Amino acid sequence: MSLFPSPFPLSPSPFVTVPDDFDESLFESTKMTFGEHLDELRAALIKSVLALAIGFLVALMFAGSVVEYVQTPLKAALADYYRDLAQKEYRQILEQRRLEGAPVPADLDAAAELMASEGLVPEEHYVDPRETLDALARAFPEAVDTSQLPDRDATEPLQRDQLITLRMYHDLTADPRVRVVGLSVQEPFGVYIKAALVVGSVIASPFIFYFLWSFVAVGLYPHETRYVRVFLPISLGLFLAGVMLAFFIVFRFVLAFLFQFYAWMGIDPDPRITDWLSFVLILPLGFGISFQLPLVMLFLERIGVFRLADYMSHWKISVLVIFVLAMILTPSDPYSMLLMAGPLTLLYFGGVAMCKLMPRRGAAFERAGK
Repeated sequence: MSLFPSPFPLSPSPFVTVPDDFDESLFESTKMTFGEHLDELRAALIKSVLALAIGFLVALMFAGSVVEYVQTPLKAALADYYRDLAQKEYRQILEQRRLEGAPVPADLDAAAELMASEGLVPEEHYVDPRETLDALARAFPEAVDTSQLPDRDATEPLQRDQLITLRMYHDLTADPRVRVVGLSVQEPFGVYIKAALVVGSVIASPFIFYFLWSFVAVGLYPHETRYVRVFLPISLGLFLAGVMLAFFIVFRFVLAFLFQFYAWMGIDPDPRITDWLSFVLILPLGFGISFQLPLVMLFLERIGVFRLADYMSHWKISVLVIFVLAMILTPSDPYSMLLMAGPLTLLYFGGVAMCKLMPRRGAAFERAGK
């Protein structure tokens, strides 16, 4: 079934020519009107929406576990940020003690790094020595002698220089700062629904791709429909590859880059789960869709918009466009841009290879100039 029914004659154009031995009457019975194409598109979209709805309902059963899981890269980035901050703070504490003449390790950097590797965060608290000893004396009257402490008028306000510094440590995993917070009452419910929608779209993606490619098959000649069976798994595989690349690799670099600005500006991050989930939704889907590039190139070559020679002669411009689009579609950091532009550049040449290795067999059209 031709993509170009009767309103578009099979006459020579700037891109295509009709071979002398082509008999269009062979496909006369398979042609569809524009309205019939719209009916096929509507049916494909309805089926895709139903598949998404079913995937969404299935995902509702375990969306909570998904929300917990997608926080993993963000919590890891927060832990790395506060671990580095704790290392710097402990280094400063040791340096101050050295200036005060107190004994400290010879290698301050190694000592601070060891403390950070143990996941310990230093805290300094001010305590009233008399109040502390009085409490200990009440608990252990025979072990604590408070008579040696200087007298102090309890009616006078407490001064800072009357306090002593007590250094304490807490485990980084129990640090309340290494958490993702919500700021509104309805936020957990919204997050749950968003997570179910994301997971549902992934669950339904094989069916959605199948319905969309089935619609494309309707617009092909019978001898060309076999490409749908080839392109469907390739399309789905490229989509899932882009999603996994974004989630398992790109997020780590993006978060490390963005958290550098928190450190430089002295601002502590306090991310919201809603903002993070929106980021998780947009970036992987953007990668998955952009990874369809080889198939888009092949499709454009098949309908005569571009020729293989165009792809090969203008590859430098195409790579430049890829980098510009990667800069626009990703956050404002060089890592995610390169991690998108690099694979897309390889996929561009993969698209060129597909156009070269999968020519139209027995095509009704041949590229002009052959």
